[in-house]
Amino acid sequence: MATTTSTPEAILEAVGGAGNIIHLTHCATRLRFELNDASIVDKATVEAIPGVMGAVPQAGDRYQIVIGGAVASVYEQITNLPAMKAGGGSGSGGGAKTDAEVKAEARAKTRGKNALVDAFFEYLSDSFRPLLPVLLGASLIIAGEAICEAFGLIDTRAANADKPAALLFVDAMFRSVFYFLPIMVAYNASKKLKIDPWVGTAIMTALLTPEFLDLSNHPSTTCVHNETINSDLCTAHIAGLPMQLNSYGGQVFVPLMMVAVLALVYRGLTKIVPDNVQMVFVPFLSFCVMMPVTAFLIGPLGVWIGTGLGTALFWLNSHAPIVFAIIIPMVYPFLVPLGLHWPLNALMLANIASDSTGHTDFIQGPMGAWNFACFGATAAVLVWSFRDKDNEMRQTATGALFAGLLGGISEPSLYGIHLRFKRIYPFMLVGCAVGGIIEGIGGGVKTGTFAFTSLLTIPVFSPMALYAIAVAAAFGTAFFLIVTFGYRTKEERAEALAAAGVVEAGPAADTPAGGGESASAAAEAPAEDKPALVPGTVTEITSPLAGNVVPLSEVPDPVFSSGAVGDGAGVTPTGEIVVTAPADGTLAVAPASGHAFGINLDSGVEILVHVGIDTVNLEGKGFDVKVTQGQRVKAGDVLVRVDRAVVEEAGYSLVTPVLVTNTAKFASVEAIATGGDVMSGDPLLRVTA
Repeated sequence: MATTTSTPEAILEAVGGAGNIIHLTHCATRLRFELNDASIVDKATVEAIPGVMGAVPQAGDRYQIVIGGAVASVYEQITNLPAMKAGGGSGSGGGAKTDAEVKAEARAKTRGKNALVDAFFEYLSDSFRPLLPVLLGASLIIAGEAICEAFGLIDTRAANADKPAALLFVDAMFRSVFYFLPIMVAYNASKKLKIDPWVGTAIMTALLTPEFLDLSNHPSTTCVHNETINSDLCTAHIAGLPMQLNSYGGQVFVPLMMVAVLALVYRGLTKIVPDNVQMVFVPFLSFCVMMPVTAFLIGPLGVWIGTGLGTALFWLNSHAPIVFAIIIPMVYPFLVPLGLHWPLNALMLANIASDSTGHTDFIQGPMGAWNFACFGATAAVLVWSFRDKDNEMRQTATGALFAGLLGGISEPSLYGIHLRFKRIYPFMLVGCAVGGIIEGIGGGVKTGTFAFTSLLTIPVFSPMALYAIAVAAAFGTAFFLIVTFGYRTKEERAEALAAAGVVEAGPAADTPAGGGESASAAAEAPAEDKPALVPGTVTEITSPLAGNVVPLSEVPDPVFSSGAVGDGAGVTPTGEIVVTAPADGTLAVAPASGHAFGINLDSGVEILVHVGIDTVNLEGKGFDVKVTQGQRVKAGDVLVRVDRAVVEEAGYSLVTPVLVTNTAKFASVEAIATGGDVMSGDPLLRVTA
């Protein structure tokens, strides 16, 4: 029977399996392997794999596999293969960091300093995280009801007896998640603490049974009305002992506290109960101990804690709404990377379940300002990725933006983009503050349900108009600032463009709006005569260095040799390596590594001079750079001097592609000299408009 092997599996098999991988990372278009033995890799086999554009063997047991724009996805799929996780050969460090690595780095700044604090937050996180999909699904049902109510189609506030049967059924669809949330939390928490999850589930379920609920109507039960919270406080009398009765539907603190105690009891019982009867007596004795302890002590205590915290925040929100509305979105960007936001999520759920807050939550509204500022930043990065022709970032930002705007999930944006670039956070925080200020001035925003703050759930917040204006302002502010000022430093952007083999079209090199030093420098170029843009005009491009000319198809890099970056030729340098400007223009790309230069010539031709193949890995070693990005250069000006010995010792090819990156704008780009020697300044390419 034939079996189908996926592309990631085929690639892993072709390179010799996880055990042959020392290091794996990726750049904008290709997987970069460092192998124990690269000689076992068959190039033809690799290139026959669906989705692989080419294979590039390198010196020093390094190997590159060209994937194209889907490289990030393929990389992630490879690293998630069971063989990679078991083999431990999936290290990544030289190139783009994975989301998991960024997340781990953020946590590492605070983790390890206090083991108990670490364990506490991990316990909270792992008890809630598996529930995110069902919470998201339920919140969208609620959003649908809110939209229907906004159009006067239904009345969700009517008594159950007055609601249509269909509406009651829809209510049941989402209330199943929120009412039985304590059971789900108990199950996850038990798994986290490595005890039988069904024991923890059964104990929590006991407080939600019809029999337990009927205790409030028992003749021995006494109730007192509390005017402050406008609710009856009832006490049942069980074997002469008072038990405070509460509604445990939707509670989260109770199961978290109960399972923490249960874990101690359960493990203690497994030590003293004989192995051959543990299956029966460990659950039995756990029930006998924990069900009463939970009903008499832990349950009321958990409700009091949740109510107390919610009441304190409710007081702050009531007396200083603008302070509260600013604090929440400003702290969330720092809590989420560390997993410290889970207590606030628990408080949101506790507020909705509490009589003291009127079964409404006031935290999610300000939290929405943070989420939409986050999504605005992601949208701005997406704009930049189109401008920079950065396919990898375009994929990341597109997926993260859809997850945010439609699902209200910030993690893909946060871990995939924002934590990687230090310029994003200050701009994003301004958006958070603007959204929070608007909500605070308007008196705050509330909701009666736990909802992921997305476009689809805007109708569940009240007042809806205030919330919509606030989140739009948060989104727009972060978006505008990052589109205007960029999300990378000049050096980061130049290196990213050069690594991807991209020279930016047009004079602006720093902002989509055309600002920045490069734009100013480009403005100094003569604007009255651009002969290459006149149809039929022929422009000659000189060689930037002395050497032997090779056809582009023979350049030992499939990305360049295929013409994907642009047409041109390669030059194998001879003698001392001095790279010069082929004509007057402005440096759009000039990274500190010195391995590549993008020049917007005054003629309108855009040139990429890539000094050697994969020399970016030298990180500037052996490259004496003489220019900076945005600088005006004249024909013959020295761009970089290269130490041949350093490059050759590292095993990298010195073949230097000289490419016209805006080839599509011209009728033809052809090499003048092929297979012969050229001196620096000799004609190399002919560009016809």
